[in-house]
Amino acid sequence: MTLQIAARTTGSPIINLSVFFAFVIITLFVVYKATNRNSTTSDYYAAGSAFTGVQNGIALSGDFLSAASFLGISGAIAVHGYDGFLYSVGWLVAWLVALLLVGERLRNTGRFTVGDVMAYRMKQRPVRAAAANSTLVITFFYMLAQMAGAGGLIALLLNVHSKGGQALIITGVGLVMVFYVLVGGMKGTTWVQIIKAGLLLICVTFMSVFLLGKFGFSFSAILDQAAQNSPLGGELLNPGGWYGENSMTKLDFVSLSLSLVLGISSLPHVLMRFYTVPDAKEARRSVVWCSWSMFIFYLSILIVGYGATALVGSDRIVNAPGGENSAAPLLAFEIGGAMLLGVVSAVAFATILAVVAGLTLAASASFAHDVYANVIRNGKADPRSEIRVARLTALVIGFMAILGGIVTNGQNVAFLVSLALALAASANLPTILYTLFWKRFNTTGTLWSIYGGLGSGLVLIIFSPAISGSSTSVIKGMDFHWFPLTNPGLVSIPLSFLCGFLGTVFSKESSDSKKQAEMEVRSLTGIGSKA
Repeated sequence: MTLQIAARTTGSPIINLSVFFAFVIITLFVVYKATNRNSTTSDYYAAGSAFTGVQNGIALSGDFLSAASFLGISGAIAVHGYDGFLYSVGWLVAWLVALLLVGERLRNTGRFTVGDVMAYRMKQRPVRAAAANSTLVITFFYMLAQMAGAGGLIALLLNVHSKGGQALIITGVGLVMVFYVLVGGMKGTTWVQIIKAGLLLICVTFMSVFLLGKFGFSFSAILDQAAQNSPLGGELLNPGGWYGENSMTKLDFVSLSLSLVLGISSLPHVLMRFYTVPDAKEARRSVVWCSWSMFIFYLSILIVGYGATALVGSDRIVNAPGGENSAAPLLAFEIGGAMLLGVVSAVAFATILAVVAGLTLAASASFAHDVYANVIRNGKADPRSEIRVARLTALVIGFMAILGGIVTNGQNVAFLVSLALALAASANLPTILYTLFWKRFNTTGTLWSIYGGLGSGLVLIIFSPAISGSSTSVIKGMDFHWFPLTNPGLVSIPLSFLCGFLGTVFSKESSDSKKQAEMEVRSLTGIGSKA
């Protein structure tokens, strides 16, 4: 009986694994064929700036359409309803910040990393070290979300309930991810993102069209059935099912929204993508194509989320291995049997692999380029030794991601990503905007902004209900929280802007007017951006 229930819930583990391994083999072959020897830093970090705006835009959407989007948001909608969909609204709107304020100027000013922009007219060593620290912390938090998604998916597909078994397979996923980075660099990782994004868009579009057809192409019929299949009833369709219990949860939602809208244009692995195109025009095209891809995806995921409630039911989703993150795979099995579940699961695995590979590349590039090449070697590092350091760093970061994924296994991945976005919006966005638009901004202001935002964000997360003190905390059975909000963005983002302003105003150090003028011309025109 147990085996029959497992088979009904997860389909055939053999089919699931076969489809997944087929994807891994195909993408590894593509990585091998598409990647040259990566003999220069430009090849390894930015793929030689050889991608078009269309290609890079699809890869950008692949970078952000992660396990949080596919598994986390569909699960959040299925269980919490309207409030779960608000995650995707924030992420879609957020690309306007990247399009209007950051993308073009960042592409013209930097070369490989966020540290290139932050340190352009500042003292190189302290600012690059600060930028690298920020990048490493942010990418680690983001990796936790992806690896947690891997754990939940594995638990569902293979019916592995033991923590030891899930940990073993999470380790295998992490090793494949590191291999992508070591072999492919940015070029290989980008092609994996393009393939993955295409498969993901086809997958969710097919599922949403099928659901609409099943309910007579009436979205209202899907919503009615979903309300009947949820303990929330009609409240599933109204605001407040997740963030509306009291004034504090409403304030928490404001904090979450601020982090979502401002965090995307601050993520290191997303910002690195602007360097893979040849000029600012292609950078703008990248954001436009990315925005349309995400619009199609999130429109479909709304139907998938409510469709999961309608056909599967909230109770079955919550009690399945993987919890909320199992909504999309369970729906796939319900409408297409074991084969569709295998395809959807392979796409979800591919999503996790590709996104974590991009994160690993961003973190390793930041350490190798900003710390090793420019701090330790004073800008005189040999390209081959710099790439070697980047690869060694990728191994260390991959090991840390595996451990983190084991610890956070079972958490809602969309929620974990929101914490990474809060840190990115706190540490990176104020510093980038001040650097690009405020002539008086100086090194002291830069350091205060980075460390003020990063430090306050970390402290508030550690002592928040996200870590301890609630039924959904990472650490169960303990309560040492004193900060009432689960997301620190409402406090840490304004604090970072304030720290950057005060550090600049009260510093006796004057800004480098010559460098500032040079940076302004370069950011607006692109002259010298290939130097």
